[in-house]
Formats: sequence, structure tokens, C-alpha cells
Amino acid sequence: MKQALITGGARGIGFGIADAMLAAGYGVTVTGLTADEIAAVPKRENLQTAILDVTSDAEVAACIGGLSRLDALVNCAGIILRDGKEFTIEGFQHVIDVNLTGTMRMCMGARPLLEKRGGAIVNTASVWSFFGGGLAPAYTASKGGVAQLTKALAVAWAPSIRVNAVAPGWIETELTKAAQADQSRSDAIIARTPFGRWGRPEDIGGAVVFLCSDAAAFITGTVLPVDGGYMVK
Repeated sequence: MKQALITGGARGIGFGIADAMLAAGYGVTVTGLTADEIAAVPKRENLQTAILDVTSDAEVAACIGGLSRLDALVNCAGIILRDGKEFTIEGFQHVIDVNLTGTMRMCMGARPLLEKRGGAIVNTASVWSFFGGGLAPAYTASKGGVAQLTKALAVAWAPSIRVNAVAPGWIETELTKAAQADQSRSDAIIARTPFGRWGRPEDIGGAVVFLCSDAAAFITGTVLPVDGGYMVK
């Protein structure tokens, strides 16, 4: 059975991806930052859990070292800071360390196992990889960096490992709870989205399964928007 590791997979988009990977026949390990996150993960056959802080070299090494096989790495661990905290250097650096450096940390750690299987990496970029997010400069910068990191590693590690990314649009998760609760903002998002609704975590899962599959065997370095058409309107 093929094996997938999904960071930040304990909830939100990550768990939506996990469900899709399980349905596609993978054994899946999802990670969360805390014991409470792990305890809340729904039970599924062929689903394992692990606590992981992607900013820790030691924890990343221990997590990957516990795997005997890896066919797909999905980097979905990420944060955004509210109330202007990303305009502080401390806040900015923390977001970059989780979203961008954490992604690189996982890619580097998983490389030897993935090379053995001719595996795939899917990173999580964002529509904010392409737009300017005035309220979240660190998140925006980190996701722009993830998009470029994806392209750089795709070139560096071809053809043994394929490296792609998905760029979710506005998805119903804890991360977007504030925007969902702001009726005028939510209405504006829906009005701009041709599909006329917020995305759901499971909407991202199919794209990730495809990018990890043999059907995408000649695709690398792609950043695929999964946004209901938000970027084209």
C-alpha cells in the first residue's frame, strides 16, 4: 500500500486531503501540533496520527525516521496571525518559519524516502501567492515563497521526485473563520467566485490525489489554483 504523510492533516484542508488520499487507497499519516488536535482526529481505517512541530529539526527528523516507506508528502501545516501581529518582526519570522521554512524542512527530510519510490510532493500555496494580502504580509510572503520553492525543487529533484503545489482559494476552515463571520466580506468573496460559494476542504483533496498519482507523471513545478474560479474573475 502506498503511504502518504500530510503535515497539518489533523484538521481543515489537511484532513480533507487525508480523506481523499484514503479513498484513493493510500495509508495516511496526519500530523497536528498538539495532543488536543490529534485527539480530535476522526477515526479512519489506514489512518495514523503524529504530533509534529514543523519548526523543529529534531521533531521533523523523528517523524520521518519513524516511516519505512513514503510515496507522497503533502505539506499543509500553516498559520496566519491576526490583529497586526504579522507587522512585527517576531510575528513575521514565526509565520515564515512555519509556512515556508517548515515546508522546506519537510521536503529535505523526506527526500531520501521519496527518491526510493519515485514519489511526489504537494505543497500548499494559496491564491495569496499571486495577490497582495494587505492584512497578512507574512502569510502572503510565505505563500509566495512556497510557490517559488515548489518550482525550484521541481527543477532540482527531477526526475526522481515530482514537486507541485495546490493554491487553495477561500475554503471553510478555522483559518478563515473571521472572514466567514464577516457577512459583507463573505458576500464579496462569494460574488467574485464563479462557483458562487466558499470552498470546502474536500475540494482540495481531489487535486492533491491527482498530483500524487501516475496520471500526473509528467507534471512537476505546477502551482494549481483550486479556488472555484476566484483568480480569473
